[in-house]
Formats: sequence, C-alpha cells, structure tokens
Amino acid sequence: MSRAPYLTSRLQGFGTTVFAEMSALAVATGSVNLGQGFPDYPGPTEVLEVARAAIGTAADQYPPGPGIPELREAVAAHHQRFRGLEYDPDAEVLVTAGATEALSGALLALLDTGDEVVLFEPMYDCYAAGIAMAGGVARPVPLHPPDGGNGGTGGGDAGEGGRWTFDPDELRAAITPRTKILLLNTPHNPTGKVFTPHELALLAGHAIEHDLLVLTDEVYEHLVFTGARHTSIATLPGMRERTLVVGSAGKTFNVTGWKIGWICGPAPLVAAVRTAKQFLTYVNGGPFQPAIAAGLRLPESYFEAVAKDLEYRRDVLVRGLREGGLPVISPEATYFATVDVRSVQPDGDGLAFCRSLPARAGVVAVPTGVFYDPAHAHLGRHLVRFAFCKSDDVLGEAVQRLVGMGRAGGGRS
Repeated sequence: MSRAPYLTSRLQGFGTTVFAEMSALAVATGSVNLGQGFPDYPGPTEVLEVARAAIGTAADQYPPGPGIPELREAVAAHHQRFRGLEYDPDAEVLVTAGATEALSGALLALLDTGDEVVLFEPMYDCYAAGIAMAGGVARPVPLHPPDGGNGGTGGGDAGEGGRWTFDPDELRAAITPRTKILLLNTPHNPTGKVFTPHELALLAGHAIEHDLLVLTDEVYEHLVFTGARHTSIATLPGMRERTLVVGSAGKTFNVTGWKIGWICGPAPLVAAVRTAKQFLTYVNGGPFQPAIAAGLRLPESYFEAVAKDLEYRRDVLVRGLREGGLPVISPEATYFATVDVRSVQPDGDGLAFCRSLPARAGVVAVPTGVFYDPAHAHLGRHLVRFAFCKSDDVLGEAVQRLVGMGRAGGGRS
C-alpha cells in the first residue's frame, strides 16, 4: 500500500472505508443496502417531540461542557435502574458527541505513547484509529466463529456451541507489561456476541491481576435477544473503580444522527476524559440532550419492546439468508448477522462476494474482514455482515431478493 500524502504515520492505513464503496455500489445498482448499520425508521414520539419543542429555545446555544444536568441525572438514573450502578451525575457522568467521542476522548486522555490496548476482533473500526491517534498500540485477540460459521439451525437460536468464543490462552498472551487498557465491546459489533458472566469474570480477573483500566462500549445494551443477557463488567467485584462505561442514545432510540453519548466511571477517570473531550467537540446537540433525558426515563416496557422488535427483524433476515443458500450465524444482540460465504463463493473472498452480490441478488452487505487488524484480516476473509435494522418494506424486499437468488441457483458455487 502506498503512503497517503500528508497523512501522519499514525493514521497510515486508515483511508476511505469499504462502507463508502458499498454504499455507492448500492446507489449505482439500485440494490437494497444492508451494509450500513443504522435504522431507517423513526424513534419514539416521546423523544422526538421533546427535541422539536427544544429547537428555537435557549437549548440551541452551547450546553454546559459536561452536558445538561437533566441528561446527566437521567444517565445516572438509567445505570441505577438497569445495572445497579450508582454514579454521581456531577462528577462521574460526561455527555459526549456519541459513543465515538467518548471512546476517542478516553483513549487520548489515558494512553501515553507505546501503551498497549487489548481488545477483541473483529472490532468496530473506530477503536484501532482511536488507539493510533493516541499513540497507543492495539493488541487484538480474535473471536472465533461458532461451528465453522453455521451457528445453529433455528432462525432465532444460536444453536449448540453457536456462540463466538475466544481462547483464554490467546487473551493471556496479548497482555504484556505495556498493557494499560482492556477495551471491551458487549454486546459486540459486528458479531452480535454477548459476553457471558464467565467470560466477564475471566476478563475482570486479568484486569485486577495486571492493574488494567477497562473501557467498555455498551451502546447495544438494550438490543439483546431471547436467551442472552447483558451484564456490564463494571458490576463485577473490584471493577467499578477501574472501569469507564460508554453508552449512546443512537441505537436505543433510533437517532444515530443526533450523536448523543456518554461515559461514566470513577471521578478521576471521567475528569481525565473531560480534559480531552473539551478540546474535541467541546459540546454538541443542545436541543437533543433534553430529548434523550426524556427517552432514558421511558418505562421498561419501551426497552423490552425495542429489543423484541429488532429480534423479529433479525429472524426475518436470518430466514431469508438461509433460504438464499447463505450459511448465517444468528446474533444474540445488535443490528447485525454474519454470513460465512465459503459455501457460495468459490475462493472464500468476502470482499469479492460483496462486490458481486448486487448483481446476484440486488443486495449490499459489508465484508467482515475490514473489522480486523490488517495483519489478521485473513481470519475474517470469509465472513460478511448484513444489517437488519431496517423497515418492514426494505427488509422484506431484501429477503425476497435473497430467497430469489437461492431459488435461481445464485447462492450456490
């Protein structure tokens, strides 16, 4: 790969993403875009109406640097209600420009040059870039797909042995004297894995033994399906005092463009993140902050319903993928299902499969290989991610096209 002109050495390799290519391909071919991970249907009226009412008021101006008190109080109450975690709204809650700024701010604040971050791959693409910008070094540990990629037989069942797993020995080997942070994402994008209590206990044990800070991205906390349960690692013994918990409104309330996130943890750690954050966006989303505060106060029935609705959409897509001849790993949470293309793509090349899928089925997906460290991309070369957070019409059209591909023989190599 040639060196990008003017780009600092820390960001060499972080060029235009494959998401832009796939989105352009969807437009050019008239394909249904299941590559982008955002919903195309509106959020709850109770939230939207508060934002509409706030526009044209003093909320249009700069909010306080840490976020408006109403939202910080709502975030703290949310953690108490759902996780049993108590945070001081004034000192232990910081509102950010989405979860991405919370993560980037934490990495910039906490990492010195050469510090290492242990994390799991495939990984959300901002992690590696954030670590690089902070001068840190990523030490990825692979998650291994279930059953060679089949993940069970039922549309909503991960199946026996149907969960993504990691090798404890590989995790242990990734931790060195230079390790400072364990970066965890659960529920996990792009695999849809929910880390189990046993796995979290193992991670917590390493964090305590090696005196690591933990940065946990939990933006999909409410999008968990039947048979799985989300637990925050911050709730485990000895972990609250070393853990920063990142959350976001975008996924829970279908408002990804509002970019309202937050980070919670011990006051000294949050103060460090606030120091970095104030020189990034400083503040954002004034009219949206009171709206998200209202959303976080919605009854538990709302959060149960949003998960149930997304579970239905997952099952629709999983059935369509299987009827189209695509072996699919049914996720335990999030927006995404993973397909192992080796049985339908002769060379097992997920990128080539995604580039050909518009012609074969009129659908666009994203190759999972882009979520790996370049040195490990071969581990996910044969995997492809499909998003199911789409409206009934869009999802129904995509499924019809995928099933048609299978019936026409397009799903066979």
